[in-house]
Amino acid sequence: MAENESKVTQQEAEEVASQETVEEVTQTAENETPQVGQEPAAEEKAEKKGFGKGKKKDKKEEALKEKVTELEDKVVRQMAEFENFRKRTEKEKSAMFETGAKSVVEKILPVVDNFERGLATIPEEDKGTPFAEGMTMIYKQLMMELENIGVTPIEAVGKEFDPNFHNAVMQVENDELESGVVAQELLKGYMYRDTVVRFSMVAVVQ
Repeated sequence: MAENESKVTQQEAEEVASQETVEEVTQTAENETPQVGQEPAAEEKAEKKGFGKGKKKDKKEEALKEKVTELEDKVVRQMAEFENFRKRTEKEKSAMFETGAKSVVEKILPVVDNFERGLATIPEEDKGTPFAEGMTMIYKQLMMELENIGVTPIEAVGKEFDPNFHNAVMQVENDELESGVVAQELLKGYMYRDTVVRFSMVAVVQ
């Protein structure tokens, strides 16, 4: 019987030893094997890190696009402003030229008036002389050059009175013309292109 008890005790000891060995191996394996929960955490962290970089890159690209759009708008506005400035400058230059030309024409017209008065005083017997013909040619050349730059006389005699072109200084009786018609031109008027440089001084039928 003692021998049987000794065998049972020895068997139990072997079982305990075997169980301890299994637990040790299992514990060692658990320690050496990475935990299941760690991998997803690491992957998630890596994914988040990569996502953060992508998000920063998108923001940077968006900022660059906004900057490019802003610069393009600025260039377009500056070009529009320059075009407006160019047009305004050309208009001002044209207006200054027109004003200067009109001023010169106004100063030349009295010379033209005196030229016509001088030619009108030439006696009939002297109109064929070289001097008279020379003065007539100079007068015609002067009038032709004025016409080339846009200076033209205003028609008056026989035309209906128009306050936009005529300045009535007196009224006269005339059976041949209707009332309100210009009967006489006292001072010839001129236009420079579409602008009246000097109104015609006229006598109108009453």
